[in-house]
Amino acid sequence: MNKTSFAVMRILDILLALTGLILTLPVMLLLMLIGLFDTGSPLFRQQRVGRNQQPFTLVKFRTMKKDTADVATHLASHQSITRFGHFLRRTKLDELPQLWNVLVGDMSLVGPRPCLFNQHELIDYRQQHGVFDVRPGVTGLAQVSDIDMSTPQLLAETDARMIEDLSPRNYIGFILQTMLGRGMGDRVRKD
Repeated sequence: MNKTSFAVMRILDILLALTGLILTLPVMLLLMLIGLFDTGSPLFRQQRVGRNQQPFTLVKFRTMKKDTADVATHLASHQSITRFGHFLRRTKLDELPQLWNVLVGDMSLVGPRPCLFNQHELIDYRQQHGVFDVRPGVTGLAQVSDIDMSTPQLLAETDARMIEDLSPRNYIGFILQTMLGRGMGDRVRKD
């Protein structure tokens, strides 16, 4: 990815995230209120691995019970997701607060999904493929292709391929595919 494309996508990140935050504010306030009754704590904050492996705090709407173990989604128990959480995940509304992460520069709308610091195998593969050279994203090639963190080598290879081919056109394409419902999101372990 060249520097001009990178700059154009950062400008798009800022404009789209700011617009999205303004337009979805009423929806997010409603979701926070429902989430308050659902779990008592509607927002979920978690340290994730960012660009150049720097830590940042990812913000999402909480979809799991508060006492759920701090593990990758594919290792979490299906039973830990609340009824409202299932709705948020299915509609991808749980991702809306990440627009703030995009606006402040922790993330991009398009990039590799940020992993946890305890996902050593994925971190190693991503390091080998230069994935940490870019900001993590809300969506990307892996997400619209149903590749999640349960297959770390495939995920890192897919992320690297996306980064190599990323252009403003592909950036818009991944956002549109996500908005149209392509991709299933991270799998959750069945009990």
